[in-house]
Amino acid sequence: MSKTHDQPTPDETGENLPPPTGDAATLQAQLEAAQTETAKFKEHYLRSMADLDNYRRRAIRDKEDIRRLAAAALMEDLLPALDTLRLGLQSALQAHPEAKAVIDGFTLANDKLRGVLEQHGLQEIDPVGEPFDAKFHESVAQQPSDDVPEGHVVQVFRPGYLLNERLLRAASVTVSSGPQK
Repeated sequence: MSKTHDQPTPDETGENLPPPTGDAATLQAQLEAAQTETAKFKEHYLRSMADLDNYRRRAIRDKEDIRRLAAAALMEDLLPALDTLRLGLQSALQAHPEAKAVIDGFTLANDKLRGVLEQHGLQEIDPVGEPFDAKFHESVAQQPSDDVPEGHVVQVFRPGYLLNERLLRAASVTVSSGPQK
């Protein structure tokens, strides 16, 4: 049996393919058009994959930001309670030394609460003796001091707090104006 142009020709795999039609220039043009379209689809695919990857990273970052903001709001709400507990313990130690067992119990509860908050990124700012830093301290008064150099913190009225290295509340402090003149 002889091959005719109308019969399919077997390819390398043995399957029958339709015979080529047209001249070499037309086939070359079709091949180039198919390659151009393939390149366009490949570029579109790669861009889509990059966009998806960026979306995933952004979603993870946004989720983490929301978690941090929620934690910051909770921490800010707890700060007055921590202040009250600290002041209450200081007052109880000074005014009621006979209630040492009760004071020790509240001190333990205070320490546990602070430990849990520290595990979640809360850091107390207690800058006694340190140079005044307007980024972390709020000066509520100045007073002369022979012991503390000028521009350094003499006393902390209310401690400040950082949450994951971000200022949550500045420390309220008294700053030394240097030796009394």
